[in-house]
Amino acid sequence: FPFRLFPLREHGMNLRARPLTCQEIQAFRKSKEVMQRFIRAYQLMLRFYGINLINEETGELKRAENWAERFQNLNRFSHNNLRITRILKCLGEMGYEHYQVHLVKFFLTETLVKETLPNVKRSALDYFLFTVRSKWKRRELVHYAWQHFKPRGSFVWGPHDKLLKYR
Repeated sequence: FPFRLFPLREHGMNLRARPLTCQEIQAFRKSKEVMQRFIRAYQLMLRFYGINLINEETGELKRAENWAERFQNLNRFSHNNLRITRILKCLGEMGYEHYQVHLVKFFLTETLVKETLPNVKRSALDYFLFTVRSKWKRRELVHYAWQHFKPRGSFVWGPHDKLLKYR
């Protein structure tokens, strides 16, 4: 069977790769070796995108030294956004919800605050944000996005009245 680096319980673009079962996910999560390989694969992809995992415990990220060159690739080729969405979903499946939060916040910061990834902005808002499993963390991220979105009146990813009262 063809396999995926970041398998999911849903079909992706490769129709020959079969979705994971809940039993397979549980088996993966119980295997220390599989989970170590998963983190190595995550780090590999992050480096490809110009990002470093600086704390394996928390999932904290920062730009890699080659970030400018790698961000050009992210801005130029939108298929990367599908891969990032897949990685985010897989992080949730594998029990790394806290990693999801850091990766989404990283992309929100780069797109909305630092404005280094303009061509990733829509994917970050439309897809990346909504892969975060924790409803509370997702709300925090939506609020963070709203705070930095310009023009704020055009923000459509959450109700403005609730965003104004948030926290």
